[in-house]
Amino acid sequence: MIVAKRLVVRGRVQGVGFRFFVLKTAEQLGITGYVRNLRDGTVEIVAEGTPIDVRAMAMDILAGPRHGRVDDIDKADIPVTGQYTSFEIRY
Repeated sequence: MIVAKRLVVRGRVQGVGFRFFVLKTAEQLGITGYVRNLRDGTVEIVAEGTPIDVRAMAMDILAGPRHGRVDDIDKADIPVTGQYTSFEIRY
């Protein structure tokens, strides 16, 4: 079974290598989707994968990269689209 989540991460998450940290984590877990900075200083993640892998990704994101800080993550279930073949950083 594949699930999809939209995560919006708040904290010190821009300018600290956060998107690259998320990309590496997603690739290690076999998750597809994307990560991108939003204009309000948050980071948006759309992730499709098994429930266990998506949950593991969310837990890894809480730790964040060394220079970052995660204060909060808003999580929402979204429809699985199957349109993603890999995980990418969007600009």
